Amino acid sequence: MNAIRFTCQTGCTQCCDQKGNVYLTEADLKRAAAFVGMTAAAFEAKYVYRTRHEMRFRKPRNKQCSFLEGHGCGIHPAKPTQCRTFPFWPEIVERKETWNRTAHYCPGIGKGPLIQIGTAMETAEEQRRAYPEMYK
Repeated sequence: MNAIRFTCQTGCTQCCDQKGNVYLTEADLKRAAAFVGMTAAAFEAKYVYRTRHEMRFRKPRNKQCSFLEGHGCGIHPAKPTQCRTFPFWPEIVERKETWNRTAHYCPGIGKGPLIQIGTAMETAEEQRRAYPEMYK
C-alpha cells in the first residue's frame, strides 16, 4: 500500500465498541481529568486501572468505555492518544489484511482523501511511542 483512504465518520463509535482496552499516557490522564473538571488523582481513582506496566480505563459493566455516550465520545476533545490515532495503529496500517479487516467495522476506511502511507506510519509511530509496553 502506498496510500490509503480514511475519513472519520464522526459519531459512528464503531471503533469504540470493539473489544479491548483503552490505554493511557500520563498526558492523556491529565488532559482527560482537566476536561471533566477533576484532579488527575480523583480522575484516576474513579476511571483508571494502573499497574506498574500499564494504565488504562476501567471498563464499566455492559460498555467498553465509561465515556462512550449515545452521541459519541464524552471526552472527545481530550480523548487518549490511542483513540485519537485510530485506525493508524501499527498493527493495523502495517498489514493490508488487517487494514481490510478493520474496514469491516470502520465505515471511514476507504473513504475520504488519499493519505500517504508514510503519513499514516508517522501516526502509528506516535502510538508506538505513547505505549511502548504494547509494542515490545
